Amino acid sequence: MTDDRRDREVPVAGGGLLHRRALLMAGAITGGGLATSVFAAGRSPPPASMLQPGAALSGYGARSRSGAAIQRIVPELPFPGTGSSRTPLQLLEGTITPNGLHFERHHNGVPQIDPATHELLVHGLVRQPLLFRYEDLLRYPRESRVLFLECSGNSGALGAPEPVQASAGQLNGLVSGAEWTGVRLSRLLGEAGLTGEAAWVQAEGADAAGMVRSIPLSICLDDAMVALFQNGEPLRPEQGFPMRLLLPGIEGNASVKWLRRLKVMAAPAFSREETSKYTDLLPDGKAEQFSLRMGVKSIILNPSYGLDLHGAGYQEISGLAWSGRGSIRKVEVSADGGATWGEAALGGPVLPKALTRFRMPWRWNGAPATLMSRATDETGAVQPLRAAWLAQSGASKGYHSNVVQSWRVQADGKIAHVYA
Repeated sequence: MTDDRRDREVPVAGGGLLHRRALLMAGAITGGGLATSVFAAGRSPPPASMLQPGAALSGYGARSRSGAAIQRIVPELPFPGTGSSRTPLQLLEGTITPNGLHFERHHNGVPQIDPATHELLVHGLVRQPLLFRYEDLLRYPRESRVLFLECSGNSGALGAPEPVQASAGQLNGLVSGAEWTGVRLSRLLGEAGLTGEAAWVQAEGADAAGMVRSIPLSICLDDAMVALFQNGEPLRPEQGFPMRLLLPGIEGNASVKWLRRLKVMAAPAFSREETSKYTDLLPDGKAEQFSLRMGVKSIILNPSYGLDLHGAGYQEISGLAWSGRGSIRKVEVSADGGATWGEAALGGPVLPKALTRFRMPWRWNGAPATLMSRATDETGAVQPLRAAWLAQSGASKGYHSNVVQSWRVQADGKIAHVYA
């Protein structure tokens, strides 16, 4: 065995975690490879797909029959237009979520809006109020960015007294990644001309809920955009067609969909969505408002609940990491409940405020193991353990959970959600 191969097979932490370079030689370290033998391939008859012409061209592509089984996780709700559906993260790969699987959050249904009549008003503490039609915005210079979008209530179930036995998507699926294309909000505000008193912007949507959120002007002038396209096609109605606000790294509720009005103000409006809702209740009984930026976070997607292991041997631990403060610097994985940690490989490109895929080679010996991941972002912020987060934030806090999650692998390969 060469020194290079030996280095790759040396464990980097307890529980069988291997050096991340072992991913480059997965077939070799399994002792014989992962592929099925091809000894009899030359004697096999051609598959049925080769015996007749395939389907005709179509105007819009469809998923494969097997892929069609991958659906958003939609709970039963008393009011069909109010609630959320989650992305089945554990069934996907890469970092870009297909438009049809991007999570949804609605407060009073999905409106059907005619882009020919829809308008965006910019007014308030501006020198010149402006009205933008959809076709006006299509004439402006656009930019595209790959970004995550996460509901602040994502992973809230991790604060429950006992671990909820559910899939990674059910627990954490209020986050998705996409390429968003639109017009910089700073350009539109610049054309309107901000007065000296301007400090906040109130965004309002054209849905039946009349969603409004107050956003600090500094965020609006940073990297915010009025998004018109998602993953190359016009926004879908459930994502805010014809236009939505997109605030990178900020809780999803503030990225108001079906955007119709931006009012520049000297102070926040203290609307329902930033007083009785979307505030963080602290252990001392006080509530923190406008804690908008999402923290550094990671989750292991495979193996996870519902994706049981079938026999000991080489495995790949895979998941996603992200931070509202910038890029992911590293992700560490533990297979022994946090006693030791090894650094995972990050799939490129590692972009700021975007989902990052991480992978870790693991040789499971068949004994019980507890899998965990923790992320560190470019600011040095580290994903907290659950106990530390609860001590600081309190069990009643339902928003901004970014705690380290744990999966317990039993000797029979069954996987459960546990608190480590």
